[in-house]
Amino acid sequence: MKGWTLYKDLSASLKPEVYEVNRFIEEASENGIEVQEFKPEQFDLIVTKEDRKGILIDGETATLPDFLLPRMGANTTYFALAVIRHLERLGVHSFNSSQSIDTVKDKLFTQQILAENNLPVPNTMMVKFPVNVDLVESHLGFPVVVKTLSGSQGIGVFLIDSKSNFEDLMQLIEETNSKANIILQECISSSRGRDLRVITIGGRVVACMERKARRGKFRASYSRGGSVKQFDVTPEIEWLATETSRILGLDIAGIDLLFDGGHFKVCEANSAPGFEGLEKCCNVNIPQRIYDFIRLRLDMLK
Repeated sequence: MKGWTLYKDLSASLKPEVYEVNRFIEEASENGIEVQEFKPEQFDLIVTKEDRKGILIDGETATLPDFLLPRMGANTTYFALAVIRHLERLGVHSFNSSQSIDTVKDKLFTQQILAENNLPVPNTMMVKFPVNVDLVESHLGFPVVVKTLSGSQGIGVFLIDSKSNFEDLMQLIEETNSKANIILQECISSSRGRDLRVITIGGRVVACMERKARRGKFRASYSRGGSVKQFDVTPEIEWLATETSRILGLDIAGIDLLFDGGHFKVCEANSAPGFEGLEKCCNVNIPQRIYDFIRLRLDMLK
């Protein structure tokens, strides 16, 4: 079995994902799978009736793989999506699909879809400038979570405690980039500085961990210095994670859940979740589980 992984850059210069890069290579070798790493800029796309010759890597015609594993997540550019779509149309199976990746990289669209399907989500608002601060206060209140429309690993997420600080931030953004895409979410006090990361593969929960921010910090991501520990999967957690993955069409997903009293709300979905912290605290081999699922799915499609 032959596969390609698609990253925003090659492993030699990757920092946040170097752990995941190495783990996928390591487990591929253990499972007799040939895996090659590429970045989107290495590809040239040609729309032609000679479909099997319609993609070049570094200027040369490439033998197509059995599967593609995109690992760009929220950082997937239009060109990267074009590469994934092109490979899909050449018969290469992508885990996840271009459609699901494109959907979940847009945090507002994700929330709209989940709310439409009656899943519990935090109240969310799209910002337009000039921002009506009184409207934000009446519908979301303060503190409030400010997010860029697309981002991962806690980047572009801020907790603004007061109305005056929020006004200052919005004025700064408007003056520097009035076309910035910003969303706001209610701050759920019982989840402040902590959340759950649930990994689903093939519609099943394979691991769950609780993440806690460093003392005095808000973002709980492991990549931002948060601590992690294994968390027992309850029927509610399992249902929320698997249903979110199903609705969004994700074969492989990292579902982030917020504590909401005795229940949970779906915060975000990630199409290329990191798993360094999760493998450290949970007894699970994520690349092995992913390769097992891919092999099973490809066998079923024969």
